[in-house]
Amino acid sequence: MKYCSECGTELIEKECINFGISDGIIPYCPVCKEFLFPKYNVAVSAVIFNPDYSKILLIQQYGRPRNILVAGYVNKGENLSSALVREIKEEVNLNVKSYKFNESQYYNGSNTLICNFIVQVENEEFSLTQEVDGAEWFDIKTAKNVVYKGGLAEKFLNLAISKLPSVML
Repeated sequence: MKYCSECGTELIEKECINFGISDGIIPYCPVCKEFLFPKYNVAVSAVIFNPDYSKILLIQQYGRPRNILVAGYVNKGENLSSALVREIKEEVNLNVKSYKFNESQYYNGSNTLICNFIVQVENEEFSLTQEVDGAEWFDIKTAKNVVYKGGLAEKFLNLAISKLPSVML
């Protein structure tokens, strides 16, 4: 960010101090007299396991033949866990039984921090909504082979699998 989004003035770098504690060097608008902290989107994504953690649900969207994870943006005023449960319900109509934070990563392509979760659902009976072109349950080995390669879905899926107890693999 080089210019103020309100007035267009070129920003300067200035130390931001709150309650005697430095927040570091932050872009500052000398006209508006405001610090402009970075702004980005926040999304959730899910490595969805069936009840006994033997299968992973992958979806396809937007007319692309890629096996990816269920994901979606966090709405204003919404927390991560409610966004996670909502997105899974909206996309594949499954009820979440349990979930645990897996990992997060910033994705520059959409200026989004993606927060990924390992999710256990109540059953395997999904139904597609208009947001999803297709979905399929895969055993863990097959899921690793068919997930879209080189993307965050592959990274998050492999990390989630590495966190499962070896008796489940």
